[in-house]
Amino acid sequence: MKHPFHWIAAGLFCSLLAPVSSAQAQEFPSRAVRLIVPYAPGGSADITARLIGDEWSKQLGQPIVIENRAGAGGNIGVDAVAKSAPDGYTIGLHTVSLAINPAIFPSMPFDTLKDLAPIGTVASSQHVLAVNPSVKADSLKSLIALAKASPGHLTYGSAGAGSTFHMSAELFKALADVDILHVPYRGGGPAMVDTIAGQVDMSFPVLSAALPHIQAGTLRALGVTGPQRSSLLPDVPYIAEAGVPDYSFETWFMTFAPAGTPGPAIETLNRTLNAALTSDALRKRMVEQGFDPLPSTAAQARERLETELPAWSRLVQERGIKIE
Repeated sequence: MKHPFHWIAAGLFCSLLAPVSSAQAQEFPSRAVRLIVPYAPGGSADITARLIGDEWSKQLGQPIVIENRAGAGGNIGVDAVAKSAPDGYTIGLHTVSLAINPAIFPSMPFDTLKDLAPIGTVASSQHVLAVNPSVKADSLKSLIALAKASPGHLTYGSAGAGSTFHMSAELFKALADVDILHVPYRGGGPAMVDTIAGQVDMSFPVLSAALPHIQAGTLRALGVTGPQRSSLLPDVPYIAEAGVPDYSFETWFMTFAPAGTPGPAIETLNRTLNAALTSDALRKRMVEQGFDPLPSTAAQARERLETELPAWSRLVQERGIKIE
């Protein structure tokens, strides 16, 4: 039988450890946080991350280092987050494709609900149907007529299978009853570059990414995807208004950490993210670029995923949307 001194010593040792553990939990973050964007630079997710990065860093008290890791419709970058140490120092930012991809890809390297811990939503945004100026269509109706005259001849670039570019375009194709060839890229930036260069005829980029090119005349906007016109392009009709009555598509952006990340770290990340999103300076910059700030709790972000995963699955099955 152990001497009572052993129990006393053990209790004293544990009591000494407790404040250290508590202090360690309160130290987060004590170094830079890596934010993985699962698309190439220049796309909407990359723009969103860089828009919020500086203000979020200020609120967090540590640098946020953005890393682009593109491929497989965002799955490669998200998988890197899912398989990272669950300590809050590696997080991700993705689009609504986080809820779409499980329905699009025959196999996934991670389980969205089991392997990820949502931090919070960031913003929502419309997309825009933008064509290369060489395309002989100056309105949505003339584009539809052109597509129907030569099925499969026109092409559109996307940020990859399952991306918001892809889904907004496929929804348009289904509702407008047109055949336009899908050309997937490793991110929204490269897809838009090739649309500007005329390698593909059109794309459906997020408005924020396309706006400078539309203003410069290197892209022609034929319609925005939301339920109303955008104040940034007041002369451009929304697609439902311009000839496809049932069409509506908007995207959202969400941040997340690996499952198992401690609650206090998630709470700190969420609180500082929301503080950044509600700051006047950041809100102004976001709205000017076509984003609507969308702060939320971590629980609300998870609820959004739980709701939209089955909804997108039903739409993909009903429309027969597949990876080419």
